[in-house]
Amino acid sequence: MALISQMGMSAFWLVAMVVLLVVEGMAPGLVSIWFALGALAALISSLLKAPVWLQVLWFFVVSLATLLITRPLAKKYVNAHTVHTNADMAIGQDCVVTEAIDNVAGTGAVSVGGKIWTARMAEKDGRAEKGAVLRAVRIEGVKLIVEEKKEAQN
Repeated sequence: MALISQMGMSAFWLVAMVVLLVVEGMAPGLVSIWFALGALAALISSLLKAPVWLQVLWFFVVSLATLLITRPLAKKYVNAHTVHTNADMAIGQDCVVTEAIDNVAGTGAVSVGGKIWTARMAEKDGRAEKGAVLRAVRIEGVKLIVEEKKEAQN
């Protein structure tokens, strides 16, 4: 009877591991690999005839340990790739107002690096007249956020 129970638990852990690996393969990013490793540890303990409570303990301990150890690295190197574009080069550049900027009215455009951008002032109620030279500070969506140029202090 104990042998059937051990065989049943081994099958359970094997099926759990396979299902978790299939989920991992279908999901974008890392989502269940840690639990698949926990199921592998529980499967090994089952094959070594460990009691069920110890198999479950191994599953949770190994899952938690691998999650805590590898999740920060996985987030840093696998799931968080920022794609930089040429648009990032506009930040910090001088730009010329080609259409008066009025944050309240939601209008304005600037030219920077030969490209025309929809623009808004960094200040909440900011305004700038056509022809003014400003500095690009960031990009929000498809808008270039600009501010008055601060002259270098000598």
